[in-house]
Amino acid sequence: MTRRDCSAALGAGVAWGATWPLRAAMAADGSAPVILVVGDSLSAEYGLARGSGWVALLEQRLAQQGVRARVVNASVSGDTTAGGRSRLPALLQQHRPAVVVIELGGNDALRGLPLTGTRDNLRAMIRASREAGARVLLLGMDMPPNYGERFRADFRAVYADLAREERVALVPFFLAGVADGPQAAELFQADRIHPNERAQPLMLDNVWPALRRLLDAALAPRSR
Repeated sequence: MTRRDCSAALGAGVAWGATWPLRAAMAADGSAPVILVVGDSLSAEYGLARGSGWVALLEQRLAQQGVRARVVNASVSGDTTAGGRSRLPALLQQHRPAVVVIELGGNDALRGLPLTGTRDNLRAMIRASREAGARVLLLGMDMPPNYGERFRADFRAVYADLAREERVALVPFFLAGVADGPQAAELFQADRIHPNERAQPLMLDNVWPALRRLLDAALAPRSR
């Protein structure tokens, strides 16, 4: 989401608490397996100091847990699902990821793009990632109440339906506990759109349990 977009999305969720051991493993060619993150400004450290975003914190957590995985952040501020779809084939060919995290769709809705297009683009990204041998984690989004409950429900359903139909892992709402928490006003930058540095660990906590399971499953066969 860019500065010209309207307010940040709202939603609900539970932050991550406990830790789990992850299998340290290497790809078949001896290199560290790749986690590819394809997102928008929420993942591209918009307005943040370099190295303070949730993707950078993910790299730190993996290192702390002894997991030899490499994170590639291919997020672009202002990107839409159409943009992500067009960029993905080259990214898959270049990085050959074990896991692809898709964090897109918020800008589609904020700009009034048809949800049918958002659904089609996300589905194409999921299938392309899977055909390339990667496991997929889809990060869901929500819209502000002023967009109307019908639209919000339809928008949330894009992610839930795709996760069910394509059988991929889903984080129901990426900003859970950030946009809707009791200190929400303190977790956003001055533009009231982009989460600040204090919010980044919460965002990672939302992603971590599902990503941990996917990465563990992706690496398990190679670690035996």
